[in-house]
Amino acid sequence: MSRPAALPADPSPAEHGEGPIWDAARDELVWVDITAGLVRRGRVDADGTVSDLAAHRGGDTVGVVVPAADGGWLLGAGGGFTHLSPEGEARVLLELSAEGGTTERGTRMNDGACDRAGRFFAGTMAFDESPGAGRLYRVDLDGTVTVALPGLTISNGLGWSPDDRTAYLSDSGDSVVWAFDYDLGTGELSGRREFLRFDGSIGVADGLVVDDEGCVWTAMWGGRAVRRWSPEGELLTVVDVPTENATSCCFAGPERDLLAISTSAHGLDYAARTAQPGAGRLFTARPGVRGPAAYPYRGPLTGLREV
Repeated sequence: MSRPAALPADPSPAEHGEGPIWDAARDELVWVDITAGLVRRGRVDADGTVSDLAAHRGGDTVGVVVPAADGGWLLGAGGGFTHLSPEGEARVLLELSAEGGTTERGTRMNDGACDRAGRFFAGTMAFDESPGAGRLYRVDLDGTVTVALPGLTISNGLGWSPDDRTAYLSDSGDSVVWAFDYDLGTGELSGRREFLRFDGSIGVADGLVVDDEGCVWTAMWGGRAVRRWSPEGELLTVVDVPTENATSCCFAGPERDLLAISTSAHGLDYAARTAQPGAGRLFTARPGVRGPAAYPYRGPLTGLREV
């Protein structure tokens, strides 16, 4: 089993960094700072150095960002969906009827991704992490929004096998990564089964990405690592991260061979923050494999509607 170490990247730390993606059309690394409500953009140089380009306000909270084929980015922000223009102007497209509210009783958008066809899947969670309060939504290519999966707790990382026949979804609140049969023609998930189950000893799976060889990389909240698993669930690689909460990862750079890892300082007390000065920073590693760029959302940027 290989065990490369992650090195800190240059951008300034986030409070609650999450969801890095490689936006191939712009040659940019894009990620979010959930609690600050920011979408952040960075440049990746040939040597793997990451430098800040811009930060844009996307909402009170921003859980996920994906490229939009018609320009800019589509966000899961607050309790719904927002378009962020290339100039950084945020425009709310849809507030979901079952989401939002106060931080004491409400819910917010969390992680997600687009499939190869361009549908956008984005999950939710309760601020108090109430079991079963989260959902996974699907935004179809005609702009209709439906609940793809109800009854989740912390709907988190999402990715697809290279042949698009298997989807993986992390529910961090339930300490599980689910696998599903996936129909790329319809966007339907079926055949739900347990892929990975965690007992807390190595943390729980947060965000995830699937590499070009079909292996699943899970960022481990509370586990100081990103772990690579074969399609059969065998542990293949551990990338050590020098801070407690790794939140997500993606393959970045022109060759898509740089593993970019987001981390969080959210919830850490003063002593923990002092002991973990890297909390909230981006980290990078060269694991020797490649992964896909983020698939863009290919639906409309007006007229989203719940059905």
